[in-house]
Amino acid sequence: MSKVSPSAVREVLKAIQAGSEEKKRNFTETVELQIGLKNYDPQRDKRFSGTIKLPNIPRPNLSVCVLGDAFHCDQAKAAGMEFQSVEDLKKLNKNKKLIKKLAKRYDAFLASDALIKQIPRLLGPGLHKVGKFPTAVSHNDDLQAKADDIRATIKFQLKKVLCLGVAVGHVKMTEDQLVANIMLAINFLVSLLKKNWQNVKSLYLKSTMGKPQRLF
Repeated sequence: MSKVSPSAVREVLKAIQAGSEEKKRNFTETVELQIGLKNYDPQRDKRFSGTIKLPNIPRPNLSVCVLGDAFHCDQAKAAGMEFQSVEDLKKLNKNKKLIKKLAKRYDAFLASDALIKQIPRLLGPGLHKVGKFPTAVSHNDDLQAKADDIRATIKFQLKKVLCLGVAVGHVKMTEDQLVANIMLAINFLVSLLKKNWQNVKSLYLKSTMGKPQRLF
């Protein structure tokens, strides 16, 4: 059973929303779930990692670039999406600085399935190193929908420290959309933990510029 109720989430969201209304920002603040863990030894215990797609897109402004064959480049152009053709990638000439720049410019990449095997050859390990290896797309896929899938997917990964933070929404979403995302994210995270709720020390919600609000 979840130890966090939707009504508790709503209370915290009201405080976040109020704080966000009070000081208007020039950008849409992201709502982040911050997790503190306990009874975990990242050195000895198996480090968990899991991704889940949320029902409502938490990061609509995430930039996605298509590394495409001719078909996908045309499709991306028609959809007003940014893309790079094989020729564009060859022009980078495996120059680490240029590849790094490309990896930095976008949050995520899609690549034609015909092209995905050539990515390491064209770009070396650059994208893989920064955790942005492209997601494959076929000619039957809708590029826009695939990009939105990436924007809706969050990843929980335990590294060397016992605190994690993931984007679960933004302040312009409705309360219901945020509650749905947050409940799903929390329950999924707990399912990844060795002793479920016994490993959760604290849960906070926070908007980009706001104060952290304790949820658990």
